[in-house]
Amino acid sequence: MTHFFSPFMLLGGLYILAKVQAHIDIYIIACKTNDTDPEDMKELDGDEMLYVDFKKNEVVNTIPEFGGQWTAEGWVQHAQAEHQVCLNDLNVVVQAESSPPEEIDAPQLTIYTRNEVELGRSNILICSVNNFYPPPVKVKWTKNNVEVKEGVTLSRYYPNSDFTFRQYSTLQFTPQKGDDYSCTVYHKGLTEPETRFWDPEFQDESNIGKTAFCGIGLTLGLLGVGAGTFFLVKGNNCS
Repeated sequence: MTHFFSPFMLLGGLYILAKVQAHIDIYIIACKTNDTDPEDMKELDGDEMLYVDFKKNEVVNTIPEFGGQWTAEGWVQHAQAEHQVCLNDLNVVVQAESSPPEEIDAPQLTIYTRNEVELGRSNILICSVNNFYPPPVKVKWTKNNVEVKEGVTLSRYYPNSDFTFRQYSTLQFTPQKGDDYSCTVYHKGLTEPETRFWDPEFQDESNIGKTAFCGIGLTLGLLGVGAGTFFLVKGNNCS
């Protein structure tokens, strides 16, 4: 299977108070030889603005409401036309280069929680898959070595400035003592699936009490030593 990506990076200048600010405008068009899962999205300074849902033939505006909404009239038709151009260019490249080998970058994995971990309180585990090429990746979650499918999400893939991609998978869970979780990523750049593990660490409440008690005792002891030293010095001065 061969992929083809047409990234366009435009650098713009904005002059404000005698300072020039550069902006990166990325437009991604992706296609495959089997004509499945095409991609058409626009990103500005690392924030996705919109993408085209080719199954529904509609534009999905991803700018937050506080960022202001804008219309993209005719974008679906434009994306469909660009998809055909992408397929044509892909065929030309494949024939001209006699099916050249595809550049492959293996993903980098990180697993972390969205919120601070509290025993028995619902949270979200995030598996970040970054700097890979080409898409897609497959992510599998496990709890205590058993695969978990419920409460799992997988985001769309997003472009990086170096034309690699990133993607996120999440797992909704409630941390309990003794549980451990993992996310496993499959990608053609990996010789074997790569796994990251996460297990909650809770400090025992009894240990917290002991630690606090010892701390108070140590403080009082130091105060006692200080007071004894003070009176000893005074006594010597009197003599």
